[in-house]
Amino acid sequence: MNHQVFSELDLTSLLSLSFSASINELHDKLSELGFGDIRPVHGFMFKCITPNGATGIELAEYLGITKQAVSKMVNYLEKSGYVMRKAHPTDKRGKIIVLTERGWLVVKAKEKILTEIEQRWIENIGAERLQMLKEDLTKLVYEENEDKLSSRLKPVW
Repeated sequence: MNHQVFSELDLTSLLSLSFSASINELHDKLSELGFGDIRPVHGFMFKCITPNGATGIELAEYLGITKQAVSKMVNYLEKSGYVMRKAHPTDKRGKIIVLTERGWLVVKAKEKILTEIEQRWIENIGAERLQMLKEDLTKLVYEENEDKLSSRLKPVW
């Protein structure tokens, strides 16, 4: 695709393509580092788990999926060594999902890779323009969602 084809795309398509390109690069690099079993949805889950853990119900609400789907995902991540279930600190019957050392390693790798991607964007369009883009998108996201019942945005993957 040449530059002109992209310039004719609507905003939603451009946002979607930039997100997809970034996520694909992130996961290619994670795979090179030995984290090939991580998927985009896991990154969203880790965001909810850090820093102090989360319950299955909290994860289901955050991700917009069923508790059963969360349970399957946690089982998979537990077998892969990224998370573990611990006794809930206040609810004796409940469990809390926390990151293991391997889970923290992948989070740190993800942050480093995303910083590298952002740095490349800065080299491409400049720090000031990137900062303006981030501020504008933050404002738009906030304004679009401030009157909604749920204060949480559901991730899309």
